[in-house]
Amino acid sequence: MKSERIVPRWLRIGIPALLVLIWVVGGSIGGPYFGKVDEVATNDQSSFLPASADATQVSERLTDFVGAEEIPAVVVAASDAPLDDAQLSALTDLGAAVADLDGVGEVSPPIPSEDGLAVQIFVPIDASGEVGEIVEEIRSLVQDDAPAGVDAWVTGPAGFTADLVAGFLGIDGLLLIVALAAVFVILVVVYRSPLLPILVLLTSVFALCVALLTVWWLAKADIVVLNGQVQGILFILVIGAATDYALLYTARYREAVGSGLSRWDATLRAWKGAVEPIVASGGTVIAGLLCLLLSDLASNKALGPIASIGIAFSMLSALTFLPALLALFGRAAFWPFVPRTGAVDLPDDPTAPVRGLWPRQARFVARRARTVWIVSTVVLLAGAAGVLQLNADGVPASDLVLGASEARDGQVALAEHFPAGSGSPASIIVPEDRLADALEVLDDSPGVSSVAAVAAESPTGQISVTLQDGEPAFSAAGPPGTPAGVPTVSEGDVLLSATLTDPADSLAAEDTVRDLRETFADTVPGALVGGSTATDVDTNDTSIRDRTVIIPVILVVILVILMLLLRSVLAPVLLILSTILSFGTALGVSALVFNHVFEFPGADPAVPLYGFVFLVALGVDYNIFLMSRVREETLQHGTRRGIARGLVATGGVITSAGLVLAATFAALGVIPILFLAQIAFIVAFGVLLDTFVVRSLLVPALAHDIGATIWWPSKLWRRERAEARLRSADPEAALPSRRDLRD
Repeated sequence: MKSERIVPRWLRIGIPALLVLIWVVGGSIGGPYFGKVDEVATNDQSSFLPASADATQVSERLTDFVGAEEIPAVVVAASDAPLDDAQLSALTDLGAAVADLDGVGEVSPPIPSEDGLAVQIFVPIDASGEVGEIVEEIRSLVQDDAPAGVDAWVTGPAGFTADLVAGFLGIDGLLLIVALAAVFVILVVVYRSPLLPILVLLTSVFALCVALLTVWWLAKADIVVLNGQVQGILFILVIGAATDYALLYTARYREAVGSGLSRWDATLRAWKGAVEPIVASGGTVIAGLLCLLLSDLASNKALGPIASIGIAFSMLSALTFLPALLALFGRAAFWPFVPRTGAVDLPDDPTAPVRGLWPRQARFVARRARTVWIVSTVVLLAGAAGVLQLNADGVPASDLVLGASEARDGQVALAEHFPAGSGSPASIIVPEDRLADALEVLDDSPGVSSVAAVAAESPTGQISVTLQDGEPAFSAAGPPGTPAGVPTVSEGDVLLSATLTDPADSLAAEDTVRDLRETFADTVPGALVGGSTATDVDTNDTSIRDRTVIIPVILVVILVILMLLLRSVLAPVLLILSTILSFGTALGVSALVFNHVFEFPGADPAVPLYGFVFLVALGVDYNIFLMSRVREETLQHGTRRGIARGLVATGGVITSAGLVLAATFAALGVIPILFLAQIAFIVAFGVLLDTFVVRSLLVPALAHDIGATIWWPSKLWRRERAEARLRSADPEAALPSRRDLRD
């Protein structure tokens, strides 16, 4: 071949070998960081709130009052019969033993319930330590030392945090194993080759290793915020996207090899054919993800650049590492089914018989185009109607973990014997000179059970405070004999702890917090309401604001990119509309499944936003794969022939890519976290819908029905129209050349 005479053999071997070596070194360095993610990750929900949120401001000032940043845990012990003196004494000893554990602050004495059937012990845990590990130590101690006839649980904010951390433990191991195994099985079935699936998987794995290495150091430098949720999505996104891009390149390489080209010439042709759709596709996904920087939630802001880094390395790996591997292995990579032909198997004669799934599909779409796109649209609209049943206004913290949860069980026991909000009080900062006004508001609130003030001098850290004759009255908080104190004052403010009558993660408790904030705004200017319930309120409100702002921006950004890529206005608009319709159907069907099959309690407000980002950005991937090839074929064969040939050429790769991406996102379901399980279903179902309905039926049928006008107002549209006029005037006239049709 000409290129082989120009490029020396040592370069044709040396360049691929060098690229492989660079990626192997990068992957070897990044691989060990899978075990070090915990060093830079956090699962503290309040750390993701915007700085302006009331809950954030309260959280930042807590150390001014309590001296150290702590997360409360609550040990709840209950019995079917009233607790006797021996059991109470044993529980007192248990509290002392818990206080001796590392990372545990001053533990309160057992506080009995009014019915005498239970006690609660407040255990402050150092927030800078490993909260999950400390809680597990407390739970182990409680189970071993709880007196006979008494059931005990560890709940409260620290308990729920520990359960959440435990739920994310499978990310480093189980999630990757399931995802990679699913991808490997699909690739083996698609390629029927033992070697090629390994090469494609290596492309994904090395991209993930290098991406994780980069993200780890950014998180170490506090440039991005990394948590288990973002980490899991990063893993899945890189594996899925890198495999998709690898499949597109492999399809091009297979065509080139089947045409009889040498491995070097096949590599050059495949790279030239794949680079534009891969870069355009990856760039579109990155642009969509970076729109998350408009979010007020730090977790959403973090996902944008972190996931974009993953996509960037996915593209880079698919365009350098995989081409280098295939250049070294050549036809052997496809053994035992070495490709024999690279041409699109679709005869020019529309009446000639065809063989194969995609030629038959292309012929069917061409013959029944209008019927196909109308029926497809009606079916998708019917599925989208389920969106009306979507409940995405937030879920209680006790429902975030799927399956067993000791914190959830403990919260139920706590609510049976104490005010339901015990252990997770609302933290309220008020000016000292407006304390009486604040107490009046709290006394009038039916959602508040009791109020205490933080007092550093008190043995229990708090003193009870009530309103008597219009003035605050303080008394000891704790067992009889506990001395009282005075509230701690910081910058002219005091910190009140309000126990709510409803569970802290309930909608009723959220309503109480909202009412308090509204009343304080009128009567006690400067008062701030924080705590776990307030954090939930601020998180949900911010998530709703984010999806309202970000979704339209993503649509505009992707629309502009498609216009630049396809040099058209009409085609990108129709593609965006089809993607929105597909997303609506995926969300609608998911809502029905969540409510009536899985019986989920609801969804986080961020679920629709994340689902939209992934489905729209990744769905546009398949639009780009299809329509970029259609445009390429149109330049030589005309629009309608180009649509059919493009569908045949990309049908297999889009289907394979869709199956791979759906399988990788479905793997998120192995992590027992409600948010990830819902994202897994929405994206997996949506990708399959895109693959088998939108890209295979709706888009090609609609484009075929519209014809050359699909490229309006580009030069290609004008040339196609001129060609049509020329044919109608003189059927024997020569047609414009392919060069003339180029933009």
